[in-house]
Amino acid sequence: MFVLALLQQTPIIIEVGKPPEATPDISIDFVVGMFAMAGIFLLAALIGSLVVAGSMLIYKRRQQKAASSNETSHTTLRI
Repeated sequence: MFVLALLQQTPIIIEVGKPPEATPDISIDFVVGMFAMAGIFLLAALIGSLVVAGSMLIYKRRQQKAASSNETSHTTLRI
């Protein structure tokens, strides 16, 4: 009888708040930002490679000028 009295108590009601709004999918601004960042990386790689190539050309030309001014017993290939 005591168990029956416990079962007949008023039920506990819990109010659940509204679920959060659904987040939108990836926007076009995000996609444009990704491509802009990739462009920045490509530009940095291009500038770096031009600096390295330019310094190699300058080094080689200085070597050739120094080699041509000194008479040596060997032949250099001018490729």
